[in-house]
Amino acid sequence: MALTALALNCTLKADASEESSTDAMIAVLKDAFAGHDVTISETIRVAAHDVKPGVSSDEGDGDAWPAIRAKILAADILILGGPIWMGQVGSVAKRVLERMDAFISETDDQGRMPSYGKVAVAAIVGNEDGAHFSSAQIFQSLNDVGFTVPAVAACYWVGEAMGSIDFKDLDQTPDKVTTTARMVASNAAHLAKLLKDAPYPG
Repeated sequence: MALTALALNCTLKADASEESSTDAMIAVLKDAFAGHDVTISETIRVAAHDVKPGVSSDEGDGDAWPAIRAKILAADILILGGPIWMGQVGSVAKRVLERMDAFISETDDQGRMPSYGKVAVAAIVGNEDGAHFSSAQIFQSLNDVGFTVPAVAACYWVGEAMGSIDFKDLDQTPDKVTTTARMVASNAAHLAKLLKDAPYPG
């Protein structure tokens, strides 16, 4: 069963031509997912779009969120990627999570949010402590708005505190990151197939 994934790159860098370590981590997951018949249909750099603040699915004229929301719900798997800043997930990722809060009030007749049956994983990078705290923030929020989180759902790399080397600058991907990415992809694909075949009853 072929599956699709959508990646949201929540880097703070709005210029899509500027290299992003989050993109580099998403690329590692893309290779891992390919081995499980999962295609990443698109990577959206959220900061390059006018995603307005708010907690509804449409915040009015010029809001880029409705189009992004449609792509999220069209995919089987969501990859939420972003950097650690000040020991926690960055502000762009938080805005994405806030906008998905609207799912809570958009249930069907069985009480299921539009995200029910969708699987979510995280791609996290940074040069300081905070990978576990960031994944905790992401996964609790995504679960609150209806996504299902598999076992081993976070692929992350954290460099030396206050260091100058970013993930994108590494000569090669560490074996531990590659191994973890394979497990993330395997578990997410397995769970997405199960949910597609047997949706939540509500």
